[in-house]
Amino acid sequence: MSEISDLIEAATLARDNAYAPYSKFAVGAAIRAEDGRIYAGANVENAAFPQGQCAEATAIGAMVSAGARRILEMVVLGEGAVLVTPCGGCRQRIREFAGRDVRIHLVAADGAQHSVTIGELLPLAFGPEHLG
Repeated sequence: MSEISDLIEAATLARDNAYAPYSKFAVGAAIRAEDGRIYAGANVENAAFPQGQCAEATAIGAMVSAGARRILEMVVLGEGAVLVTPCGGCRQRIREFAGRDVRIHLVAADGAQHSVTIGELLPLAFGPEHLG
């Protein structure tokens, strides 16, 4: 069993509940937070396309709603053999709750994996430290 198997399982279960009637592209995300708990989310589309929500944003919302504030690591899991990366907006959302060295594990449905840091996904990011 891999060290991130619990995150992959949570992201897979969330992806299975995605609401993606328009794109037909379900995504799941799972976060391990500083409280040790796992928070998962799926993408939720909307007929008014800009109003949809990415899986990463859903997982972050679940984490924050439960009172946690720091992402220790995260899995993003899509469908098919291609690794899915967070969109630009989600990269900024992740950066709000994660240090530059936090690992984001990209996982394909066929088991392919690649890990990067949020700093690699969003170099020279604007973060909370810029405001304080």
